[in-house]
Amino acid sequence: MDRLVRIRAHHPEAVAEAAARRRTRPLFRERDRLLIVAADHPARGALSVGDRPYAMANRADLLGRLCLALSRPGVDGVLASADILDDLLLLGALDDRLAVGSLNRGGLAGAAFELDDRFTGHRPQDLARLGFDAGKLLLRIDPEDPGSLATLHSAARAVDEMAGLRLPLFVEPFHCRRDAAGRLHNDLSAEAVITSLAVASGLGGTSAYTWLKVPVTEHPDDMARVMETTTLPAVLLGGDPGAGPDAQDLAYEKWRGALRLPTVRGLVVGRSLLYPPDGDVAGAVDTAAGLL
Repeated sequence: MDRLVRIRAHHPEAVAEAAARRRTRPLFRERDRLLIVAADHPARGALSVGDRPYAMANRADLLGRLCLALSRPGVDGVLASADILDDLLLLGALDDRLAVGSLNRGGLAGAAFELDDRFTGHRPQDLARLGFDAGKLLLRIDPEDPGSLATLHSAARAVDEMAGLRLPLFVEPFHCRRDAAGRLHNDLSAEAVITSLAVASGLGGTSAYTWLKVPVTEHPDDMARVMETTTLPAVLLGGDPGAGPDAQDLAYEKWRGALRLPTVRGLVVGRSLLYPPDGDVAGAVDTAAGLL
């Protein structure tokens, strides 16, 4: 941490220099599947994992877990906000790995404006300037919240800009609702996921560079029907694994079934791999890689 802070304080240009010398790679190599570790949660104020409300708040600990995960042979890259990708660049951890930047971080967890999810992270031109490989946006849709319309409009323009730069864009859509206390919940029923995928697939002037980042439905057997909604390539997301003793194994089993579907091209998983219940990051990453 001392080294990173010294570089940032005295040589801020070192980030751009590290990006310029980073060894890049194609999206796919030997296999046509992807395993990307996600760590864009803190920039939205979402720091909890299971029953630990601030598990992701220790940056040195998070970077250590990320560097370990990125060192495993089955990992293709990382998805993160600008600050974390800058740290990983300075640590030399992104050589020969995909770097995916997160575009919209403005919908802070628990905020009244959560669904007016402003694009406060990477811009498409930032990703191109840094030589990064792809982008990601979160698209939460609540028919009763006007903020969803603003996010839909911004997302469509991001699809256009990324396509203009020939950069893949992972779109993560959810149908949402608020409970009586105002808390936001993602609807993981088959019907809700189908609808959200249909909306996300049609954003922008072309879908040529659009990927979908898809949750496993509450009933995993529904995934075959859900993935019939689109021809766009998709990756599965992980979400919070929960605190139960069997939560991790249940997640692996859900992913294993969905990965058999022809549209599904891999996994983009964060907390389940970086903060497994037994603390074995390498073991969790290796198990996920084995599913591919």
